[in-house]
Amino acid sequence: MTNVFNFNFDTTYTGLPKQFFVKQRPERVQNPMIVHINYDLAQEIGLNLTSTTQKKLSKLFSGNELPDGSTPLSQAYAGHQFGYFTMLGDGRAHLLGEHITPNGIRLDIQLKGSGKTPYSRSGDGRAALGPMIREYLISEAMYHLGIPTTRSLAIITTGQEVRREALLPGSILTRIASSHIRVGTFEFAANQKDEGLLKSLLDYTIKRHCPEVFDSSNKAVGLIENVMQKQSDLIVHWMRVGFVHGVMNTDNMTLSGETIDYGPCAFMDNYDPNTFFSSIDRGGRYSFMNQPLIAQWNLARLIEALLPLIDNNADNAVKLGEKLIDKFSDIYKQKWLTMMRSKIGLLGDQPEDQILIKDLLDWMHNNDADFTNTFRDLSDGKKPTEIIYETSSFQTWYKQWKSRLQKNSKSWDTSVAMMRNINPIIIPRNHQVERVISAAAHGDFKHFRDFLEVLKEPFKADGKSKPYQIPPEPRERVYQTFCGT
Repeated sequence: MTNVFNFNFDTTYTGLPKQFFVKQRPERVQNPMIVHINYDLAQEIGLNLTSTTQKKLSKLFSGNELPDGSTPLSQAYAGHQFGYFTMLGDGRAHLLGEHITPNGIRLDIQLKGSGKTPYSRSGDGRAALGPMIREYLISEAMYHLGIPTTRSLAIITTGQEVRREALLPGSILTRIASSHIRVGTFEFAANQKDEGLLKSLLDYTIKRHCPEVFDSSNKAVGLIENVMQKQSDLIVHWMRVGFVHGVMNTDNMTLSGETIDYGPCAFMDNYDPNTFFSSIDRGGRYSFMNQPLIAQWNLARLIEALLPLIDNNADNAVKLGEKLIDKFSDIYKQKWLTMMRSKIGLLGDQPEDQILIKDLLDWMHNNDADFTNTFRDLSDGKKPTEIIYETSSFQTWYKQWKSRLQKNSKSWDTSVAMMRNINPIIIPRNHQVERVISAAAHGDFKHFRDFLEVLKEPFKADGKSKPYQIPPEPRERVYQTFCGT
């Protein structure tokens, strides 16, 4: 195929040792049809998808035809899944290559649901339409909420059914990522017991994601510190909007600091720190409140994998690794506190801030208050008047809050503007996502497109956004989500 789409591939991952990947084309599908293309994203990364036919685009995004310069491959990695180590790999994904944007940014372009690979184990290598709709919706919502994330370029249906609990329409999603290097990639390398293999991955990852640490005295430590900062930033963002990832296995934590793999993810409606949705998370390991703890646990696994490169002396390496991981709690706490101050308009640092934040969260939990709407109500610039705010406990908190705001170095209008910029009006609420998926399963994609338009401006209040602000009725609430694998 001629390069009518302006792909600019320069794939460097194939320069790593052969253990890290297998070159393989996607499996052909019978009758690919375009569901949706992210033309804004395509233009942003320098692709031309408008001067061709839907038929050609369906062939491209199904993998039936490959763009010039692509080197399709599937990546090997391992991972701790719910605490247990497993050898994994791309069981239903093919990386087409690394595309260089007009701004010089390197991006992976990957097909997800594109057929069996050597890592498929007993899987069919395919994806159902519903989970691909979910990933598209939520990854785009996260992007517009200002949260680091992989993004979705296109969804197609394959014309073939996949068997899960029932026969479902098959689908392929095209995912864009800064890279697909995971904590689990380093666990895979360490498991090979080949220090040269591990070092090659370390050097490659540093050059790709944090070249500033390449000449540091200890490159492994430099990479770990870089990833710790990125992951603490990312988890703080999740906590800001009530996002519950749901499957924080080490193979789902990227070295780039992007959110990846949106299987059983969901957003909280009513605030409960113990919230979790995933059907396979029996004990709430990946609940909302546990996400910073799991991030730290995952980073400890990265440090374990890199111990041979941290120090030649095993005891020294372990001691240095322990010092590194012990830093995470303080790093995260300070970033979280700064974020929470912003959510309620606090400027500067006052001794009562932590208690004020805790008391608000406790009130929200005890009164079953909606997470998103509560913070947005506080951002309106006037005292909330809904019935839920008439409790004496809220009235007491509100007076304390107003007293604390008077200690700000800037005006009340500054606090209101700050709160409105950090507290969204719109999130992809679970019941609305499920409604979109249900309609799509019956060939109706209007709800999907309408929802996408609203999610592009999550901080804007207008007539379009109003229906999407409403929390679910009890009968609409979604208590369980599924990986969709």
